[in-house]
Amino acid sequence: MSREIKIGLLGITGRLGSAIGRAVLQTPGLRLSGAVVRSGSALDGLDVGVELTGEPCGTFASVSFEAGLAGADIVIDASLPELTASAANYLAKQGNIGFVSGVTGLDSDQMKTLESACEHIPVLHAGNFSLGVAMAERLVAMAASLPAADWDIEIEESHHRMKADAPSGTALMLGRAAANTRGVDLEANVDWARHGHTGARETGKIGFAVTRGGGIIGEHAVRFLSSEEEISISHRAFDRSVFARGAVTAAAWLKPESGLRAPGLYTMQDVVSGAA
Repeated sequence: MSREIKIGLLGITGRLGSAIGRAVLQTPGLRLSGAVVRSGSALDGLDVGVELTGEPCGTFASVSFEAGLAGADIVIDASLPELTASAANYLAKQGNIGFVSGVTGLDSDQMKTLESACEHIPVLHAGNFSLGVAMAERLVAMAASLPAADWDIEIEESHHRMKADAPSGTALMLGRAAANTRGVDLEANVDWARHGHTGARETGKIGFAVTRGGGIIGEHAVRFLSSEEEISISHRAFDRSVFARGAVTAAAWLKPESGLRAPGLYTMQDVVSGAA
């Protein structure tokens, strides 16, 4: 990168947020310009570099958007749905700031706020920042062109015991990729769980299975099953840094050399496709 991109960060005290913060500090061409924390956070007013790497970086955390995001070119969000919606609303009013959010579990109103913001600023919303997952999503969309009458789809995902939402945003993203190829609505063609005497599997349904336990970073598999064969598309993260690297790649994509991208809603598919 030959230019400097100033990054504001939401959720810096979380697992993903802290990994993104370290990645920003370590990536040439990026500068951590500020960070927003929740009211009452022990990090409020302190140098975030000490929290992230043990060394001061001259950037201080704040509970206010005005102070924490001042001067940012791109805001990367690894916080919680409530803060995501508030930040999207705030940034839309400011204009000329890109928003990269990896927060999942947004309710319909929060998602509408995000979609409204993209009318004014470029918003990249990702169920998963991993470039590998983005490629897996593309492969799932291709495989889902197989006839639904002959091929059943089952999606399996596993995460650490502290993950609050289920299925994961990534699993839902993969399910939507398959449903979109089939030309159906995911919500209307899904089996969220099975228990008891369920009867035969209904043709065309997309099944989900969820595991929560231990310290699993993230594992996803989409199985396409026919009577004679199976195709499995899977992804396993070995280190949380893979998501952080994807987030900073998305931020750099949202602000290329030519300037900030046009207002709109983008995904990691735009990033991996190299869309201009």
